[in-house]
Amino acid sequence: MKKSLIALAVMAAAGAASAQSSVTLFGIVDATLQWGRGNGAGSGDRFQLTNSGYNSSRLGFRGTEDLGGGLSASFWLEAGMNNDNGTGAATNTNNQASGAPAAGAVPAGSQGLTFNRRSTVSLAGNWGELRLGRDYTPQFWNITIFDPFGTNGSGTSQVLNSIITGVTAVRASNSIGYFLPARLGGFYGQVQYYAGENLNSAGATSDDGRGIGGRIGFASGPFNVAGATSYTRYAAGGVHQSNIGGQWDFGVAKVMGMYERDSNANVDGTGWLIGGLLPVGPGEVRLAYSRYEADLNIAGAAQPRSSKWAIGYVHNLSKRTAVYTTYAHVSNSGGAAQALGGAVTAVNDSSSGLDIGIRHSF
Repeated sequence: MKKSLIALAVMAAAGAASAQSSVTLFGIVDATLQWGRGNGAGSGDRFQLTNSGYNSSRLGFRGTEDLGGGLSASFWLEAGMNNDNGTGAATNTNNQASGAPAAGAVPAGSQGLTFNRRSTVSLAGNWGELRLGRDYTPQFWNITIFDPFGTNGSGTSQVLNSIITGVTAVRASNSIGYFLPARLGGFYGQVQYYAGENLNSAGATSDDGRGIGGRIGFASGPFNVAGATSYTRYAAGGVHQSNIGGQWDFGVAKVMGMYERDSNANVDGTGWLIGGLLPVGPGEVRLAYSRYEADLNIAGAAQPRSSKWAIGYVHNLSKRTAVYTTYAHVSNSGGAAQALGGAVTAVNDSSSGLDIGIRHSF
């Protein structure tokens, strides 16, 4: 009898513990047939089966433990993957060129899954969330949230395709982040510090890869607007990114836009986007026009500029599965040679891309 009571007590304790914590396996598998076309002398077209034309393919694990008193601990491990060939995606260890796979080494990602998308541990409460590890940089949130194409596929905003942003344009390793708590009357925000982790005796490069950023926004009903900025230090000159984006959901359509200013050493850049999402039955039409122009700050030098328009349609077969298509066309001037779909196009010429794919989430 005593053994039975002890066993029941152990089972009850285990049940209570499991009720206070959870672990989830999740992911997205997105396969894309992609055609890219270039124009002009030396141009080349390309057809490929690739991935992440609608959402980025990934495999992840996340979990949360309730610590009581409104306090919780959580982890998030998320790996990018190339489901067209079975490889994983590469990461950057120190927010510098030296932290990426070396040229001529094992091809990026072929080492298997790397938790390059996110690898964090957090402590959260009524005061907000403290998050440690590799994570999105604050200004990238505006670029992806206010882009109808979500920075995926041929329709990706020219702001993300800019020629002057650096290693931390999307994510930063070795970061310490703080997020404001929910229930602040619609206000939200974050601050983030990340380190290059060089020796302080490294001289001019001791601060390489070290940076700071922040984001503040307000969302209420159909309205959402946010501004963000970040700065990453390098011996050759810092990279500064600032943007503001917003959207308004009219019910029959969602309109969004974004404006960005960047600087990288002696090069400045300006980009913007306007677009929208139009629900149609079980799917939606996606539209966007974006432009990015770089200022080389050299008297008489050309100013590279690329302009893109994109149109797409997503048809939801279920809550987890969708088929989609996107067509985009980019025009170049001032020495730019932006190409789509893996194609090569001549300087100051145009390029087009077509995506047809299927995405399944779990």
